[in-house]
Amino acid sequence: MGVVVGGVILDSSVVLANSPPQHENPSLQPALDSLLRKLRHSKIPTGISYELGLSDHKVSLLKRLATLYSFDCFILNASSVDDAKNEIMLAWGDTGGSILYLVSDEKKEFFPKLSNCGWLIVVLRSLGQESADVTEGGTACENSSMIYINKLEELPSTICHINRKAIGNDVMTVGYVMKPSREEDFAKRGAFPLYPTKNGLIFTPLTFELPLSPQLQEVDIVLHKATDEIISVDLSSRTNFSNRIVYTSGMQELRRYLEDHPDCCVIDSLNNIYPVLDRLKIQEILLGLEDLKTEGRCTIRGPHFLKVDNFNEPDLLQRLSEAKLSLPSIVKPQVACGVANAHKMAIVFKIEDFKDLSVPLPAIVQEYVDHSSTLYKFYVLGEKVFYAVKKSTPNADVLVKSSESNGLKPLVFDSLKSLPTANEDQHNSDGNCSKETNHCIDLELVTDAANWLMRVLDLTIFGFDVVIQERTGDHVIVDVNYLPSFKEVPDDTAIPAFWEAIKNKFESKRSK
Repeated sequence: MGVVVGGVILDSSVVLANSPPQHENPSLQPALDSLLRKLRHSKIPTGISYELGLSDHKVSLLKRLATLYSFDCFILNASSVDDAKNEIMLAWGDTGGSILYLVSDEKKEFFPKLSNCGWLIVVLRSLGQESADVTEGGTACENSSMIYINKLEELPSTICHINRKAIGNDVMTVGYVMKPSREEDFAKRGAFPLYPTKNGLIFTPLTFELPLSPQLQEVDIVLHKATDEIISVDLSSRTNFSNRIVYTSGMQELRRYLEDHPDCCVIDSLNNIYPVLDRLKIQEILLGLEDLKTEGRCTIRGPHFLKVDNFNEPDLLQRLSEAKLSLPSIVKPQVACGVANAHKMAIVFKIEDFKDLSVPLPAIVQEYVDHSSTLYKFYVLGEKVFYAVKKSTPNADVLVKSSESNGLKPLVFDSLKSLPTANEDQHNSDGNCSKETNHCIDLELVTDAANWLMRVLDLTIFGFDVVIQERTGDHVIVDVNYLPSFKEVPDDTAIPAFWEAIKNKFESKRSK
């Protein structure tokens, strides 16, 4: 058993890029920003150290950086290590672990003094000195009392490796991969700690900037948002949906690894997320909600829909009628996410306006449901179901009235950026019920639907949107998505449920 990382000190040699000693405009190491963001959200006390004699320009830059990320700054010379240790102790107190000190190998003369201070020393090899040595499937190379890494990106996984080794086999490592903005959103809410959670999970980022296989050998569970890594989707192909998707090279490598290692626990299987990428497929799946119909209860269903390959079809009006669709209707691209314009939609009021519509084809024409401008966002985290209420688009009559001045031309919008919304007096909900129609959300019914979707889709973490039709009280599921942010749910409720869902998936996989 070793000791966990209780604090991190970044020496100026790994923060500042190499430049002439008196250079007026010092710069930072590449990839530094990503590392600093991860450390800031890790909850591990972090500081930046520099030696006396460093230029004022560099010291000023380091202090600004520390302030920006809420880090501390310490003066650390070879002759004053003990003084620095005392200063760090005063600033941080008992961190419950050892200090990890990251320093460049260009400061070799500093190593003897550091090796006697009781810290964990991690050495960043300088350019041209990289080594292919690895240990225990990781990227860091351990050498006596020091650990060597080749890139800054390796530090989070190194911390994770040290903590895992110190704690033993009672914890599981979750390797996650998603776009930086999404990672930031999860991390700042405490979802990806480098320390074990109460149920024994440690999170480490997987990066395509480093060899992937050694990283994956260090983790027990892979959590991904594969849709962040889609380059294109070819719906015209008649092959399996998985073959219609072109991923980034990194995601392709991850997919190959998972195919070659079927025992690896993945949240969730790439094959299982494909239906939520295809609005036609998910609409067809929602037809199965018919099985939940019970006399005396509201109906829960998907909206009426029609796939359209050409907006100039001469019999489009007849096809819409046969699909139980009337105008206005909402038109969405068949590809639901991961590509440009996947969220470009339109509300169409007149049949003749389909011919010039700019929504990408093939498209899904979907029933526009009057719902008192109230949307219920449901989140399924394993066995837990949460929901939040949001303002939504107005009823059809309000849309028609507001669009008359524009000749009832289609309302085109990006659903990720802006929606045609109702004003306050059109938003008629108190959270559970519509004041306009007095239809209340049937939580038992929607929970049954959530469990049904979980079984059918075989997904661990997903979300879906529900509206209540004014006239009938029908609960209509208008959208389904994979690994949502669930940020409308309070963090102290959502994050533990998120961890529990991951742990239960792992336990279920292991027991099979």
